[in-house]
Amino acid sequence: MNPDFFLTRTLRNHPRGESIARVLAVALDAVEPGRAVGRFVSFEGETLKIAGSPITVEGKIFTLGIGKAAVAMTRSLANILGRRLASGLVVTKHTTGNPIFGVDVMEGGHPIPDERSLIAGSRFEEFISGIGEDDLLICLISGGGSALLASPVEGVSLDDLQSLTTSLLECGARIDEVNILRRQLDRLKGGGLAQMAAPAHVVSLILSDVVGSPLEAIASGPTVPDPTTAADALEVLERYGLSKKTPKSILKVLRRGQKDKRPSPENHVQNIIVGSNLMAAQAALLQAQEEGFHPYLLQTDLQGEARDVAMDLSIQLRWAWKMGDPVPRPACIVAGGETTVTVHADGRGGRNTELALAAVSELADFPDVMVVTLATDGEDGATDAAGAVVTGDTWRSGIELDMNSSEFLNRNDSYTYFNALDDLLKPGPTGTNVNDLTFLFTF
Repeated sequence: MNPDFFLTRTLRNHPRGESIARVLAVALDAVEPGRAVGRFVSFEGETLKIAGSPITVEGKIFTLGIGKAAVAMTRSLANILGRRLASGLVVTKHTTGNPIFGVDVMEGGHPIPDERSLIAGSRFEEFISGIGEDDLLICLISGGGSALLASPVEGVSLDDLQSLTTSLLECGARIDEVNILRRQLDRLKGGGLAQMAAPAHVVSLILSDVVGSPLEAIASGPTVPDPTTAADALEVLERYGLSKKTPKSILKVLRRGQKDKRPSPENHVQNIIVGSNLMAAQAALLQAQEEGFHPYLLQTDLQGEARDVAMDLSIQLRWAWKMGDPVPRPACIVAGGETTVTVHADGRGGRNTELALAAVSELADFPDVMVVTLATDGEDGATDAAGAVVTGDTWRSGIELDMNSSEFLNRNDSYTYFNALDDLLKPGPTGTNVNDLTFLFTF
């Protein structure tokens, strides 16, 4: 990742701007999906090893890639396996780059499933039906897979799924809560893919985009037994007051609890985490130390409403500047995780830019501090921004352009605000996805 891709107006003009850009770039390089796969898959002579353990393959080797990082992960695996790879199928958000020999790549809808997601679901089921009991299926799973791949249970339509997903995203539900519903409403999720592939041996290499890396929540766990039930899904709807807004067909399926009765994948499945938010944060902190900052990992389980989290982090940042706690100036303090946004209006933005916007007034005129928010996939919500940069001068810069940050926050219009200031991070799609990172700098 080229550090120059991160140079916003503020970073271009700040004496530490280039150093900070390098910290951001290193964080993403550490979780580059191809390298992640390469660390876990190798050959010793003719023996395939995954996560250090030998794998006996009597039949053929197939691969399925699901998620935003699926292309890079699959390309790496294909390079390792060479002609040993019989064939593969990938669904992702952006089909860029050169073709992968023996692998078909297709696009799905994200963050809302669409017709392409349905087509992908059908293609995946057809592909799995051709795998024999002596074969090895290597699944490469990353964030975004829940929407990109859709195979709804009987009685649930695409329109139903789109309506439900939109409501869940707008009400501020956490991704693990959203995926409780998705697992109940889809044949491939919640262990469904592994069940269809049985008795073939299935190994999943997983790039985690969920706080705490619960396997069942990442891409809704296509190769992981579902620990939740239809009753849990109904409880999520009640919690957010969505029962009356939810399509009747979905309520009917959940009340019937049909999917709870399906057996879980058995011991023919291995699930292995190959990349996570923690890995990205640790790499960033090592680079920050190289750049002369005192590094400190605050947490990697950041959750909650973005504007509330912004207030808490701003308080910690001001304290760090004043008291040198938890580390003295200059400091780089990193928090990882994933916040949520309850949508109140029709502005444009995502959770990272909303967090940044909420910090503007909290840091107004406060000297020598900076907040940088970063979605590791390079896309915040439905925008082309990955996050934004905030300093004590941001509020005044906005006022000079007749922009009051509080008014923009009230209408969830963080993208417009930071775009006018030229302080949106726009590195482009990164090909990886391990949640979000928030950087707190003192100088």
